[in-house]
Amino acid sequence: MQPRSRQRIAVDIPVIVTTVLDSLEGTIVDLSEGGAQIAGCGLPVRSQCQIDYDGHVVFGTVQWSEEDRMGIRFPYELTDGPLFDRLEIARAARLTPTAFQPRAIGIRGMPSGGFGRRMG
Repeated sequence: MQPRSRQRIAVDIPVIVTTVLDSLEGTIVDLSEGGAQIAGCGLPVRSQCQIDYDGHVVFGTVQWSEEDRMGIRFPYELTDGPLFDRLEIARAARLTPTAFQPRAIGIRGMPSGGFGRRMG
């Protein structure tokens, strides 16, 4: 098995997965330019499908499947469109530092708790 060339990013994107015979509702739970894991539905391995999101279609092939989730490989990497935009937003949010959390302030405006000399 080859290692992934792209890191998958956790997302929560509701989609419709369509095959020749069926349309299923699912949720993309992780995404990269080369593929996705979809929860909430499953198709047989090697099935061809399309993922419909926000009026845009991405084609894929099922690489692995369990009862309620599956891994899809895209034949062409995502480079634009609504799914690519969501991937970029999720990737940027992941890289954004968390908000500054000031330390608790005790009596006389000094930091409270911790080790060291008693302040006060």
